[in-house]
Amino acid sequence: MHAHKIVEFLGMHFHLDTIYMAIISSVVTLAVAIAATRSLKLVPTGKMQNMIEIVVEGLLEQVDNNIGPKGRKVAPLVITLFVFLLIANWVGLVPGLASPTSDINCNLGLAVMIVVVVNVLGVKEKGFAGHFSHFLKPHFLFLPINLIEEIAKPVTLSARLFGNILAGEILIVVLTKLVPYFIPSILLAFSVFVGIIQAGIFTMMSMTYLANALQDNH
Repeated sequence: MHAHKIVEFLGMHFHLDTIYMAIISSVVTLAVAIAATRSLKLVPTGKMQNMIEIVVEGLLEQVDNNIGPKGRKVAPLVITLFVFLLIANWVGLVPGLASPTSDINCNLGLAVMIVVVVNVLGVKEKGFAGHFSHFLKPHFLFLPINLIEEIAKPVTLSARLFGNILAGEILIVVLTKLVPYFIPSILLAFSVFVGIIQAGIFTMMSMTYLANALQDNH
């Protein structure tokens, strides 16, 4: 675990290293998107297009299954979120770098963004009263509980990702010091797998929240 480089601006504290790693992850995500959409062929022959199509088709299937017909509206967000999280989780596997997702602030920012998008979509689809009426269900006395649940969404979503990615990075550092060769190599492969799983969990949970906003029975 490393110490964050902190700067103060307008009374707020910012982790510069997390910002830099998030920017790197964003640039790599953009580069992957550009590389994957250049020279597309009807029958893919390159490994890059094949791999991207597998990921996109898998995510689109999950969007259709979890959200329904309206899910294609948010499919670009879901796909971009997954690819960004995947790259951000893997950045920390590079010696000398740290995953931006090992900082709770980055994850909380992503989670808050999802909650904001959910509520904006809900209002757009059902109107202000129609969307926020679920806070009064099944009875208006449940309003405080429903509000707590809404506040807890970004906290639980971000904390799960933060804990797993940070724990993986710490284990790699500790075991590299204790056993420099064999075990860290195995753990590195395991961390790649964990990065995929955690990106998938965050994305699936986000889809669940988006489904609540877009489906008529919410």
